Amino acid sequence: MPKYLSEEWAQESSAALSSSDAFKSAVTGISLSVQQVVTGGPDGDKSYYMQIDNGEPKIALGEAQTPDVTLTQDYETAVAIAKGELNAQNAFMTGKMKVTGNMAKLMQHQGAFANLEPALKSVAEKTEY
Repeated sequence: MPKYLSEEWAQESSAALSSSDAFKSAVTGISLSVQQVVTGGPDGDKSYYMQIDNGEPKIALGEAQTPDVTLTQDYETAVAIAKGELNAQNAFMTGKMKVTGNMAKLMQHQGAFANLEPALKSVAEKTEY
């Protein structure tokens, strides 16, 4: 059982996205880098990123070299989003998530993100939060 925001969690999340035909189909032709900053977690602040390069997704801990957009939220919000209890759009609209960078590029590809939660569901169900 991977611990949320651990190396094992990042590797399992990457594998889940890579094996999801629906997600890979939705991101074909897209190049996008999304930095995630999670504050106030049990192990302090953590950063990870999702890199999509023409249909090839990757999730890794740390800082993206040149993120298109950065999403910042507290640990409670990040966990609720990861578990599917809250969607990122609602988190943003209610002020629980801050977005900086190229918002237009993120919005342009929001349809692809509809496939993100189903692709990561198996990881979320077995993750220790």
